[in-house]
Amino acid sequence: MGVRGMDTLEARERVMATLRVVPGVTEVTPGDAGRVAVEYDAGEITAMDLIRALRKIGFLAGME
Repeated sequence: MGVRGMDTLEARERVMATLRVVPGVTEVTPGDAGRVAVEYDAGEITAMDLIRALRKIGFLAGME
């Protein structure tokens, strides 16, 4: 997924920490240029749940 505003180490860590605690997320891996790979149980959560979690902390995100 792409995440706008994830351009510093602090922002990246904040995004990663937020996604890791979403129930159903099994793995979060940082990517290049504002991207992060998220593995999750699609039977438990949706991509919109991930996007909403990031919106709550002030980041805009979208699936790629």
